[in-house]
Amino acid sequence: MSTGSSKSSRSRRTRTAKGQTRHRGRPKAPPPPLPAEPDPLDRWWKFVSLGVMLVAAWLRFYNLDLVPLHHDEGVNGNFLVQLVRQGLYRYDPENYHGPTLYYFSAILPWIIKFLFGAEAANHFGLTTVMIRGITAFFGLATVALIFTLRRQLGTFGTLAAAALLALSPGAVYLSRYFIHETLFVFFALAIVIACLRFYEEAHPIYLVVAAASLALLFATKETVIINAPVLLIALLVTGACFRLTSKETRPIWTSLKERLGHNWRVVVWGGLALKIFIDVSVLFYSSFLTNFPKGVYDSLKTFQVWAKTGQQAHVHPWWKYLEWLMLQESQLLLLGVLGAVVAVLTRKSTFALFSALWAFGTVAAYSLVPYKTPWLTLNFIVPLALISGYSLQAIYEYLGRELRVVLGILVVLLALGLYQTIDLNFFNYDNDQKTVDLKLGKEPLRFQYYPYVYAHTRRETLKLVDEIERIASLSSEGKDIGVTIVSPDYWPLPWYLRDFKRVGYFGRMTTSNEPLVVASEAQRAEALSQFGDRYTQLESGLNPVGSFALRPGVELLLFVRSDLQSR
Repeated sequence: MSTGSSKSSRSRRTRTAKGQTRHRGRPKAPPPPLPAEPDPLDRWWKFVSLGVMLVAAWLRFYNLDLVPLHHDEGVNGNFLVQLVRQGLYRYDPENYHGPTLYYFSAILPWIIKFLFGAEAANHFGLTTVMIRGITAFFGLATVALIFTLRRQLGTFGTLAAAALLALSPGAVYLSRYFIHETLFVFFALAIVIACLRFYEEAHPIYLVVAAASLALLFATKETVIINAPVLLIALLVTGACFRLTSKETRPIWTSLKERLGHNWRVVVWGGLALKIFIDVSVLFYSSFLTNFPKGVYDSLKTFQVWAKTGQQAHVHPWWKYLEWLMLQESQLLLLGVLGAVVAVLTRKSTFALFSALWAFGTVAAYSLVPYKTPWLTLNFIVPLALISGYSLQAIYEYLGRELRVVLGILVVLLALGLYQTIDLNFFNYDNDQKTVDLKLGKEPLRFQYYPYVYAHTRRETLKLVDEIERIASLSSEGKDIGVTIVSPDYWPLPWYLRDFKRVGYFGRMTTSNEPLVVASEAQRAEALSQFGDRYTQLESGLNPVGSFALRPGVELLLFVRSDLQSR
């Protein structure tokens, strides 16, 4: 007679022809082992997580229009204005990145336009705070994603990783930038987490999420050609390392296939994931089928264009990223190195080893490309935060969960990060003059102290915009006042003058009778000859020559027609 337990056992399994036991349903992969005893930090999890998110939100959203738009932000803003006002966007592989930034940023202005009209969309939807609010939101969402990795990083490690990313000078600075990078790293992290959940639970929904995230990554920026292979290599190397030291001899794919069930499920869900990737990519690059198939073709052509650009523009030596990280992200870099060493030597955590390979593999891959810009460091900052969190968790466990010691280390690191973040984002956001000298020989090496301030627009540009708006308000024409811009360099002025209806961007000296003329310092003699008898130069009062600094090496002059100046 069978006992109750034996009946229950038989009800949960069936016998195959060969006598093997096969479980019904889709068994899950075993989760990472949890500590034998509850972590004393568990009771503080919700409170500390909320605190980290609040600090991260304040740093990213406070006073978003304080910093003048960078040249690239102005270009991106111009695309958004056309998309919102005219419904027009065409992807151009020769000059610009992917379309996701513009379409996500257009959602709120479109909603305002639908509910309250075009005028309201212009005044409330197309503002500096609104457009930067989109990237700030994705920056904040990236911090939030880290909290889903508690099983992989541990309670203290997860909170530390999230806090380090929340206070990272570069992560905050670039989240307050209207550029593609913040969206890009969010989608990259979303891919990693979705794939991790798919492996753990074998639920097809995570495969779908991973495919959609990969499509959005591809539709955000062409540098996916670097990041995607690095992620794949990190996964393969991690799997190979742990197969060598574990009893599991079957490939990951075999284990997944068994847990998914029948082969047809693998084919169906794999095909659906592929279809979602293609459909999402096509929709964005074809401007939602209004530029099909040219937009799709151009999305593939971009890799050829980018390969050429990567050899010509913004060329720096291979070690430049390490220099930038040491200057502004030293906490993450040093903790990341420590965490990588621990992960490689102990091999206790597959995710820690993967994160280390992801972080330093991305640094190596981008360092091999001559093209280097500071905003690309965000690709390293996110995985470095993960492996840094693991590093602190390892110290925490090694010390027998002696919280005071490891918490003291974290507080010191966070205090340094917070100081650097506030200093960079709210005081020296356009300071490219401060340098650091390192004496290693006869000639000291000189480094720019604020590497993220890279050809950035100076705060005097906002003074120029204020003067133009002041003069326009005093005139009878208002925003209909004519403005002639002859300076070859003028971005991001098109964004700030987006509501002015008669602005001409000539980029060279030309004749004009408009009330306002903007020239460059390099054109001073020519401008005085052309306009000196009919116009008065309006001095900024910020420097001896009376010009308005646009960016390093570019000074702008504002000429006001004499009859308007006398009013």
